[in-house]
Amino acid sequence: MEAGDLSKEFNEVLFEFNKGIGRAILNRPRQLNSLTYEMISQMLKQLGVFEDDPTLKLVILKGNGRAFCAGGDVKGVLNFVTNGHWSFGASFFRRQLTLDYKIATYKKPVVSILDGIVMGGGAGLSMLSTFRIVTEKTIFAMPEAAIGLFPDCGASYFLSRIPGSFGEYLGLTGTRLTGMEMLACGLATHFVFSKDLASLEDSLDLLAASESMVTDKTSISRTISKFVQQVHLPKDSVLCQGLGAINECFSKDTVEEILASLEKLGMNQEQKWILKAVGSMKSASPTSLKIFLRLIREGRRTNDLKQCLANEFRAFCHKLRRTTNNDFFDGARATLIERGTKPQWKPSKLELVSKEMVYAYFTEIENDEDWVSLKLPPKYVMVPISPFEEQYSRL
Repeated sequence: MEAGDLSKEFNEVLFEFNKGIGRAILNRPRQLNSLTYEMISQMLKQLGVFEDDPTLKLVILKGNGRAFCAGGDVKGVLNFVTNGHWSFGASFFRRQLTLDYKIATYKKPVVSILDGIVMGGGAGLSMLSTFRIVTEKTIFAMPEAAIGLFPDCGASYFLSRIPGSFGEYLGLTGTRLTGMEMLACGLATHFVFSKDLASLEDSLDLLAASESMVTDKTSISRTISKFVQQVHLPKDSVLCQGLGAINECFSKDTVEEILASLEKLGMNQEQKWILKAVGSMKSASPTSLKIFLRLIREGRRTNDLKQCLANEFRAFCHKLRRTTNNDFFDGARATLIERGTKPQWKPSKLELVSKEMVYAYFTEIENDEDWVSLKLPPKYVMVPISPFEEQYSRL
């Protein structure tokens, strides 16, 4: 095996730069490209190099294998904390959020190619980029509440930007979306068939290599659009069947009211999406559901990415410190390590999770010398992600 082949085999992120384009390729296909601390550190450093290189006009993010990125390396974080200290996990998450923020405020256009699974931390990387290309192989979800955590990595920002209460639905139920559904609700900007991605990248190479052409968002979008396919949602999509009901149920003030309205709806309409939503919420951590509802509501109110990331970081650190319960550790153990067992949530019911318990996750950590709040670097004005309302209004 040649040295170059060895590099591709063992490097967790591959970086390429030629023809005016920088590429960051996640390269842990067996682990669905889940993010390790080292991967995040490498990407932070190399994306900084790409950003300062005047010969590079755009950056492409993609993954090898059947996933773009299935999230952060939760097992690794738990290892850090279990065998060390809670602040080790906080360092991992701080670095991950810093990377997400860098992508969101990048000086150059970022094209994320989501040809496969996109979950958790993978969504944090891609949903804040300039262009989000999906295919027929794309599967998106934010299922963190099922392991005692909550949708993070900017989810309280990008999910709150979907009109209506569809973001609450995605975060509280962990529902999976196809690439077509992502396009329809605005989480994606373009739909391209997987077989056409290589040709698409070749066209972007030609665009970036052209010295006579300014590579701006308009020219990049025009190039991508040459490969776009007009697709229609299947009739059984939740966006066709239940959008009105979702907006009605998930706009309620509390998680208890949301669940009660869903159960009432299910008594009159036996639709699969309702049964799945109820089942998912009942099996998730009650505390995590309430934390996420507050996060997304504050995200919608402030519309400030920095504040959203700071809130998520603070809540995550409280999870690591077991401020009110052990849900994250028990949920991750049952779901990711001892598969098939059921986590024992404490409190076990929504009504037992008080407002004071939820509030605790949004407070500064006191009397702990290891606590450091999230301080994101000063950056440029954030590049607005494409308005989700435009795609959503087509439904």
